[in-house]
Amino acid sequence: MGRVTARRRVLRIRDGVQTYRPDTLAAEEPMEIRVGGRALSVTMRTPGNDFDLAAGFLAGEGVLHAADEIAGIRYCAGATEDGSNTYNVVDVGLAPGVAAPDASLERNFYTTSSCGLCGKAGLDAVRTIARWSVADDPLRIGPEQLTALPDRLRAAQKVFDTTGGLHAAGLFTADGELLCLREDVGRHNAVDKVVGHALRSGMLPLSGTVLMVSGRASFELVQKAVMAGIPMLAAVSAPSSLAVDLADENGLTLVGFLRGASMNVYTGAERLQPVPVG
Repeated sequence: MGRVTARRRVLRIRDGVQTYRPDTLAAEEPMEIRVGGRALSVTMRTPGNDFDLAAGFLAGEGVLHAADEIAGIRYCAGATEDGSNTYNVVDVGLAPGVAAPDASLERNFYTTSSCGLCGKAGLDAVRTIARWSVADDPLRIGPEQLTALPDRLRAAQKVFDTTGGLHAAGLFTADGELLCLREDVGRHNAVDKVVGHALRSGMLPLSGTVLMVSGRASFELVQKAVMAGIPMLAAVSAPSSLAVDLADENGLTLVGFLRGASMNVYTGAERLQPVPVG
């Protein structure tokens, strides 16, 4: 298994004083996702929860919807000359009757840790038809519950404390209970790991939940939330215009700039209790 962190020697300059010291960094390694032995995608990720990452990625692509659709997940031999296992290649076996991914989903180059949509043929290709509708989800949450989530997310980030270099995604109930947290160098990977955990645990669709992310809210994260049946996505930073459009189209509540006692609610404000006036 790859390491979550790595140590490197750095030159530190403080107030004109130069010293050499070891520094702890967040690890980043490529991981190839295969389905039935066929390569589908390569993503740069922080090692750890790799099976969740693979399952969540496939859930976001509309390939998987339930735990019983997975026949098994395993590490494959890596790319070393002696064929040893690098723990950087994961193969997902599909249960009988589960359709394999469409060939158009194949990404023939690296997906970076900051962009989960690289390699898509076009915008229409990512507007995957979701199995569950979030528009009618009865989730209601008070602003005071929402404003508490960033601190709860931060408090649960174990690896960030030692590296300062990881994104986090946390799944919460309307009462603020943390159901799952995952960290990764990529925002989309952290979300895939949360969704993959939920899928493998038989929790999909994730109705009545809030997905809290440590960075911005991009189109891809809204798409992943919709595909998992999550009715609310909250972020500490800004959403993109496409993220707002997709959230509005699907009835997802999108919250940005959730910091301290303030927030911007871009779509689905009716889920806030009491309902805002005006």
